[in-house]
Amino acid sequence: MENYNDHFDERYEDAKKRVKRLKGFYSHLMAYVLVNIMIVFLNISNLKPGESYFQFENFFTAFFWGIGLLAHAVSVFGHHLIFGKDWEEKKIKEFMEKERQQQDRWE
Repeated sequence: MENYNDHFDERYEDAKKRVKRLKGFYSHLMAYVLVNIMIVFLNISNLKPGESYFQFENFFTAFFWGIGLLAHAVSVFGHHLIFGKDWEEKKIKEFMEKERQQQDRWE
């Protein structure tokens, strides 16, 4: 029974970490959207008559912060796409099995 509880506690802690990472990403996304909306309004209000809004300096923050946001999204959501859902656990079991086989060979 203790083994079951330990496994449950481990899974609970893992789920708790994933929720924390998700919450961090969504907070980052919300800040990105709100700040860039404010920047758009500030930039529009400072345009001279006949001047186009579509200039690089008006998208500088959104572009580079967007790269950071994309990296954050990949770190939160993308690891399952790259490594598969159970990749980490399978690798751990593989390493443990290799270590056990090496110990058996030396005994």
